[in-house]
Formats: sequence, structure tokens, C-alpha cells
Amino acid sequence: MNHILIRELMNLTERNRDGSFSTQAARRDILAQVGRQLLQMGYRNMGVQGLKPKHIQSLLDRWRGEGLSVATMKNRMAHLRWWAEKIGKQNVIPRTNDELDMGRRKYVTNQTKARSLPDSALVKIKDERLKISLELQKAFGLRREECLKFQPIYALNGQQVLDAQFIKLAPTWCKGGRAREVPIKNEYQREVLQRALVLAGNGSMIPDNKKYVQWLGKYEQDTKRAGLSKLHGLRHQYAQNRYNELTGWDAPTCGGPVRKELSEDQLKFDLQARLLISKELGHNRESITSIYLGR
Repeated sequence: MNHILIRELMNLTERNRDGSFSTQAARRDILAQVGRQLLQMGYRNMGVQGLKPKHIQSLLDRWRGEGLSVATMKNRMAHLRWWAEKIGKQNVIPRTNDELDMGRRKYVTNQTKARSLPDSALVKIKDERLKISLELQKAFGLRREECLKFQPIYALNGQQVLDAQFIKLAPTWCKGGRAREVPIKNEYQREVLQRALVLAGNGSMIPDNKKYVQWLGKYEQDTKRAGLSKLHGLRHQYAQNRYNELTGWDAPTCGGPVRKELSEDQLKFDLQARLLISKELGHNRESITSIYLGR
């Protein structure tokens, strides 16, 4: 999308390379997304210096309407504050998130946020690369960026699909630059991986003539058109399925026993499962699994 605001935002990130490589990449992605959203909301003549409180409010209203979590909104707001600081308009955005009434992050709700990927919606995704990326997201609990940047050859790490034991995710695909491995436990994972390999060859799921930001925009447009939303819920579904596989009972978010109902031995299985699932999802602490599994 060749829009002045997006061009100027990208130029701003190029001139100000604060933070690690992964932080810079996340900043570019979020600000490009924000630019597209402002354009979609009718702010067509806006440049990078034109940021005003009304734009912040419009974005917040949109994000709330989309059902984004408090954590996601806070993350995006951090990048908006960076933008405001670089153009000398720090006062455009309140200093604290409490002033924006975003609420506090709740780790434990025991209400599932899992989402499925119904065939009826998947058939509406006409681009085969995007379709397989969505299936990779479902099969391996990948984040959106990870499933789009996925490179089958790299992920297989020299293994053959039929006997592969895991996929390897590169640091440049992953949040925080944390590379990880995800186990292959079923034939659906192998089948999706095989189709990704045939389609992408030595490349990634992003076509050679497209940049990540462009492909992310197509992902958002096509999934919305297909009636798919809150696809981060595919990671929740993956985590809940793995918990059941590892422990033999459902997670609290799926109606399974809560912590106080577990025996001493079951608590050990519970902890082991949570530690493993946290690692597979690309987190570095067990407590984060409460978001996916409840407590």
C-alpha cells in the first residue's frame, strides 16, 4: 500500500534504530499495521507529523471492537508512544495506560479463548500459501508472524517429513528472537508440513515478490473476508490439546479440574505439562500458560 503515512512511518523507523533487531522488526510491523488501519478509518491525508489524540482514540475504539486483549493493546500503545516521542509530540498520548482505560491484564479467567479453523471458512481462502499458513498456525500453535515467515526446509532441519520428530523455528520468525522447536505428534502436522514444503520449496510461505508487511496485510484482509477472527485462539486450542495429551485430563479452561482439585501426583504432571507447553509456544515462564489453560 503506497500511502504517505506508511511511507513516512517506515522512514521514521529506518532513521531511528532503537532497541534489538527483533524490537525494531516488531515496531515496523505494528506501525505499518496502524498506518493501514488509520487509512481504512478515513484519515487519508495524514502524515507522520499529524498524530493527534483523536487518532489514538479511534485506534483504541477499533481495537476494543475487535476484542483485542489488554496486553495486545498495551504493546501497540508502546509503539505509538515511540512514534509520538520521535516527532516531539509526547503529550498526544497519556503517559499511563490507566488514563486510557485499557484495564489490567488478567492471566487467569478459566474461560477458553480457543478458536477452530472450520473447513467452511478455510475454503474461502483462495490463496494456497495463506491457506497452508493458517493450517500451520493451527497444527503447531504458531504465532501469525511465524506461520507467514515459515520456511519448511529450515524447519525440517535436515529431516524427512515422514520421520521428522520436530520443526525448528528461526529466531527471526519468533517474538523476542527466541528460537524454538515444536514436536511433531500427529499425521495432520506431517500432512500440512508436506504441502508447505511442496509449495514453498527452498523459500518461505511469503511469495518472492512480496514483503512481509504486504503479505501480512493480505492475511488480514483475506481472513476477515472469510469470516475468521481472533486467530491467536488457534494457539490456545493447540495448548489445550497438548495439555490433554500430556496429562490425560482437560485443562481448566475446557472444564477440567482446577488446581485445588488435583492430587499431589497430578500436580506434578500438571507442572511438567505446563513447562513443556510454555516452551513449545515460545514463552520462558510457566505462569503464562494460565492464559491458555486456566488454573
